[in-house]
Amino acid sequence: MSTLWFILVGSMLTVYVLLDGFDLGAGIIHLVAARTETERRFILRAIGPVWDGNEVWLIAAGGTLFFTFPLLYSSSFSGFYLPLIIVLWLLMARGIAIELRSRLPSPVWRSFWDGMFFLGSSLLAIFYGAALGNVIRGVPLNAQGYFFEALWTDFNPFSATPGILDWYTILTGLLAFTVLLMHGANYIAVKTEDMLNERARRIARAGWLITIPLAILASIATFFVQPQVHMSFNQRPWGIIFPLIALVGLLGAGYFNFRKRDLPALLSSGAFIVGMLTSAAFSLYPLVLPAVNPAKSLTVNNASASQYGLTVGLIWWCIGIVLAAIYFIFTYRRFWGKITAASSHEY
Repeated sequence: MSTLWFILVGSMLTVYVLLDGFDLGAGIIHLVAARTETERRFILRAIGPVWDGNEVWLIAAGGTLFFTFPLLYSSSFSGFYLPLIIVLWLLMARGIAIELRSRLPSPVWRSFWDGMFFLGSSLLAIFYGAALGNVIRGVPLNAQGYFFEALWTDFNPFSATPGILDWYTILTGLLAFTVLLMHGANYIAVKTEDMLNERARRIARAGWLITIPLAILASIATFFVQPQVHMSFNQRPWGIIFPLIALVGLLGAGYFNFRKRDLPALLSSGAFIVGMLTSAAFSLYPLVLPAVNPAKSLTVNNASASQYGLTVGLIWWCIGIVLAAIYFIFTYRRFWGKITAASSHEY
């Protein structure tokens, strides 16, 4: 049952990155892709009906983590207190920017909130990537399963007291930034036409070109930073399917971009994200939070709730996930299609 919940929580986080990922990407490219007020409204309208709903997956994953892996929840939320507060402020700034930019007709007012939208989206992408890098690298857990990390120490991922930022987590943060930039640009290309569509496609292509070397470097570095990765693929060689999904997705994103096929390019960048995240989850299992001292790591067994709690929770989770799926299918079907001038007036 604990392994099942490991898969379910990981799946929810993956869905969040897929959906809110293109929202973040739209914010990253907002100031560059859009040259006029109308084009900025187009980008905001493209994500306007769905961005807040997409973030529900993050909240749902956090709530699920609370009752399935309570020790992991308490350990992570205490040890990562500073970056989590920063993420909270960035989420607030990004949401406020989307909602407030159209409240006053002043160009200065709109430019300020456009800048906040860009800054919040960009920093969120980097912080999410750095957070994943911390989980893969490992944290200085004590015997009780708790830890504290400074924002940075010596920038050495092999240190006994690593910081939140080191060269490896910065590398994963930059990779997350370029991946979500590419993903978001593909989404905006799907939703728009004319010059905005062309600029979004060019930005996606640039993001794809930068992502390739970063993905190679991060993948190689991961094998040195976290020995569990090598062990997992040696013990369960069938897991190679997950990196292959990422590889096919990355190649497809570039191929379809050059062919000007925006929807397949978006699906391909999504496949790359799925492949990368599932590869990370597979390579860490059965660990849920590696420790600098491997003997103190949290696993699916020592961090999970009771069998009874996991079983009862699964019943309610199934009900909730069906309702969520109905809502998301309705929302995306209702607002699918190209953005027009008539549909962008709200933002």
